Amino acid sequence: MDTLQDLRKTQNAPRDRLGRELRDLRISVTERCNFRCVYCMPKEVFGKDYPFLDRAEILNFEEIARIARIFREVGVEKIRLTGGEPLVRRNIEQLIEMLARIPGLDLTLTTNGSLLKRKARALRDAGLKRVTVSLDSLDDAVFRRMNDVDFPVTRVLEGIEEAAAAGLAPVKINTVVKRGENEDSILPMARYFRGSGHILRFIEYMDVGHTNGWRMDDVVTAREIIATIHAEMPLEPADPNYRGEVAERWRYKDGSGEIGVIASVTRAFCRNCTRIRLSTEGRLYTCLFATTGRDLRALLRGGASDAEIRDQVAVLWSARADRYSEIRTSHTAKLQKIEMSYIGG
Repeated sequence: MDTLQDLRKTQNAPRDRLGRELRDLRISVTERCNFRCVYCMPKEVFGKDYPFLDRAEILNFEEIARIARIFREVGVEKIRLTGGEPLVRRNIEQLIEMLARIPGLDLTLTTNGSLLKRKARALRDAGLKRVTVSLDSLDDAVFRRMNDVDFPVTRVLEGIEEAAAAGLAPVKINTVVKRGENEDSILPMARYFRGSGHILRFIEYMDVGHTNGWRMDDVVTAREIIATIHAEMPLEPADPNYRGEVAERWRYKDGSGEIGVIASVTRAFCRNCTRIRLSTEGRLYTCLFATTGRDLRALLRGGASDAEIRDQVAVLWSARADRYSEIRTSHTAKLQKIEMSYIGG
């Protein structure tokens, strides 16, 4: 590994052991969520008595903003706020306003859409650029079953339209497809959002965390998803928008829009991954499927300078060799990985 002195010379563009640059930071602002989706926070695990973090354990807005500025200094270009459900974090607009002041930063947020209708304009006014909405079905019964809190799909659709009207566009819609749950929703979703100006993306069901009961048999592959849509609405491949884009882009041949597929299971894209993740309590993870993280909160609250934290980030990234999806096996799927609700998707 490079020495710390060597890293300082190139800290504006640190690279890991596989030559990947650090460009994207995902910040989980809360591990709490008002949904109990079966693939993320199943109710049998995250029940009424689940021991969520105390307020003092969670990074405050000033700490998050400080970390964001440090990461911008080492080359991060994009920050995505995640959760849990980020819109349940009280006064989230204040954090967005603080982050929006950082020059050259692309600021986005992923949400389940439940509170989006009420908050979209305030989010845009605070400086948010775009939103991604998780929506797994248009069938109300299926959607209520998957979110497991009996939340109606119409309210999420209203939130998407309000976000677009507020200027948070184009809105991206993420659909996790799990066999036996919502594979019959693929075509209705494609029909509904085709020509809407929104970008629909289908995600293979992944073994994030260790509580969602993942099995390979439950994965509806990207190949199946594309074939299903192509049979009715012909598609052709499109070039990526940028290096490291995780979604494979497909456009409708008649020019009526595009879709994406995120095939982390069957067509791993680890070699282009430029993401690092900050958990709700301030631990830094170099992979979505990580089992351990680096404690930044201790540095923040222990008096470390920005330069010292920046050096630690550079050292951590330079040692990174993660490529979990390329080496996934039935054994690795059973590892006790950090839950997605702590580090975002």
